[in-house]
Amino acid sequence: MAVLVVVTVLATLAAPHARTLRGVVAGGLAELPVIGRPARAPATGGARAGRAVAFALGQRGTPYRWGAEGPLAFDCSGLTWAAWRAAGVTIPRTAAGQLADLPRVRGRLQPGDLLIYRTTGPSRRHVAMVVGRGRMVEALGRGIPVRVTSIRSGWLGAVRPGGGR
Repeated sequence: MAVLVVVTVLATLAAPHARTLRGVVAGGLAELPVIGRPARAPATGGARAGRAVAFALGQRGTPYRWGAEGPLAFDCSGLTWAAWRAAGVTIPRTAAGQLADLPRVRGRLQPGDLLIYRTTGPSRRHVAMVVGRGRMVEALGRGIPVRVTSIRSGWLGAVRPGGGR
């Protein structure tokens, strides 16, 4: 009986983290912060990029609201702006500003890079953050909470906040 209680408690505690745990099984431990220590930067990026990615991943499930900068809701550029702000890096607030003002990625995408897409939404641009292994985190639109998904093709540009790592 005690074993059943322990398993039930562990399952209840792990349920909110199921997506993260699924990512560990699929992609390894490199992208997970260790409890009790600051988040480690991904092997391919700097410490600030690691903090920005950890912040953005921590917002999964947060509702989308156009113009929102957190903490209760985000729009796409509000998420990337807040993530990089949490990492100590100031970037433009809008997806269009991020595309226009940040250094372009040369070479392979790295965690923390921002991908800007064309959209039919009010700002005509959408931005998502690369989190590694062909995945990105985004606040896509109304009714879709912040989520991690595969990187889609067709982006207009990729930019790298925080300098040219």
